[in-house]
Amino acid sequence: MPPTLASLVHHTALKLTVRAGGDRLDAPVRWAHASELADPVPYMEGGELLLITALKLDAEDPEAMRRYVKRLAGAGVVGLGFAVGVHYEDIPDALVDAAEQEGLPLIEVPRRTPFLAISKAVSAAIAAEQYRAVTDGFAAQRELTKRALDDGPEGLLAVLAGQVDGWAALYDASGEVVAAAPEWAGRRAARLTADVRRLRERPAPASAVVGDGETDRVELHSLGTSRRPRAALAVGTAAPLGTAERYALHSAVALLTLTTERSRSLHAAEQRIGTAVLAMLLAGEPDHARAVAGDLYGALLDAPFRLVVAESATAGGTAPGALAEVVEAAAARAGEAVLVVPQGERLVVLAADAGAAVTACADYAAALEAGRTLPDAPAGGAAEPWVAGLSEPSGPAGATAAYRQAEQALSVARRRGRVCVEHERVAAGSVLPLLADDAVRAFADGLLRALREHDATGRGDLVASLRAWLSRHGQWDAAAADLGVHRHTLRYRMRRVEEILGRSLDDPDVRMELWLALKATAR
Repeated sequence: MPPTLASLVHHTALKLTVRAGGDRLDAPVRWAHASELADPVPYMEGGELLLITALKLDAEDPEAMRRYVKRLAGAGVVGLGFAVGVHYEDIPDALVDAAEQEGLPLIEVPRRTPFLAISKAVSAAIAAEQYRAVTDGFAAQRELTKRALDDGPEGLLAVLAGQVDGWAALYDASGEVVAAAPEWAGRRAARLTADVRRLRERPAPASAVVGDGETDRVELHSLGTSRRPRAALAVGTAAPLGTAERYALHSAVALLTLTTERSRSLHAAEQRIGTAVLAMLLAGEPDHARAVAGDLYGALLDAPFRLVVAESATAGGTAPGALAEVVEAAAARAGEAVLVVPQGERLVVLAADAGAAVTACADYAAALEAGRTLPDAPAGGAAEPWVAGLSEPSGPAGATAAYRQAEQALSVARRRGRVCVEHERVAAGSVLPLLADDAVRAFADGLLRALREHDATGRGDLVASLRAWLSRHGQWDAAAADLGVHRHTLRYRMRRVEEILGRSLDDPDVRMELWLALKATAR
């Protein structure tokens, strides 16, 4: 504890006596300062015990003393020490009454006690407090390190919560609570997710003090050394941290940062293994892939999985790192494995079918298409736009086919202007949206150009007649009725179509191409 007025009064060598404000002696003393200025307030910082002999004060003037004491209290002075037997044999009643009225502790200092002795006592107490804080901080650091090595982040948080007499919580890069201590703190920490996400917009290291006006004061600290924080630590206490508590907090931040950086190195090593596993799967060597996957990715290959192939939506862009962060964070929270492999401008994700990573990918795509920001994604719109294709469920033996499906779905996503397309939806949907490609339109225009030029001369309506005849599957009467002409007229027009195009309408391939051309150029 820092020195207080009470500890100074109880200091037997000082022989101090309380003359006013005895109910406020628990105020901590930041320093003891002697000043005979009529107005020492401009030189005060707050928390001082001011020592005077009243050399330049009219200490017997009630109005002057009321103004003097009021100024001192307003400046944060915690106590006034008055030396008797120097200029006044006793403390004047005007000063005692003013101190009582303002609630400012007034301490009588006997003539045989020099102000220097009081200053030394305060300085020694402050030094002792700082030494205890440093010693306690080193002890806390040793305990935090031991628990971090023995029990991981959960054990470290438990020790930290005890050190600060509050609670502590660890968040992942998305702002979700990973661990908290005590157990009840998880609910409190979850309410700060938005604050954690705002903190990660700032380059690491970053910190912030937040609160909701309830019962605690919360400090947030980002963890990691890269520009984008990979985790965050929250500490909630009833009051601002003291020196010893601050040492413990800084030690926890350092240890968790080391853990984060070590995790990044492990992540890079795991990614290299994942790259090898994917290469073997796509090379048609599932047995070798299983052997390399081991315990790290083995469970992922034992159940149906899906492949996601994603790339930047802009030409020359980079692999969508935002998507990688989203799926990895979702898989980590769910405790499931996920294989994320950058391939140049592409990103390939192998994830459990119906698992958290696949769901997160779909949710992220839906959020982008709706113009919303997914919490796991980089804030501030920093994520580069991307497109992706999702394969159907597969196993190791079908990985190559699944990769082709994902590529096909990716191609469709680009043509349709979608963020993500599932191959199942492509297969189950209509082929007509695929006709929106510019190359298909160009082919269709070329195929029908001669018929349109013929119609432009006013010598018939061959394009409309062809559309009606094809839509009625070559039924003359029905098609003629749709056009409002005689069936012989329709037969003549269809012969003219064959003559102009140089193709037989009896050929099913010709009928198919003409029908698709009409659909692709429909106005």
